[in-house]
Amino acid sequence: MEKIVKHKLRNALMSDSGMTTAEYAVGTIAAAGLGGVLLKLLTSPEFQALIWKIIQSAFTFLFIN
Repeated sequence: MEKIVKHKLRNALMSDSGMTTAEYAVGTIAAAGLGGVLLKLLTSPEFQALIWKIIQSAFTFLFIN
């Protein structure tokens, strides 16, 4: 009997049921935050110029050499 009680008590203390909802919430907030940062970054003129330079360099390297 004592073994069963210890087993049930240990399972209750170590169980993480209900945590998946919190994990999804944190993951959703993190994804939304990252999306906002990427949107702001990709729409900035400085970043667009940088990307354009990288693409030009890549094509120059591929087709001229």
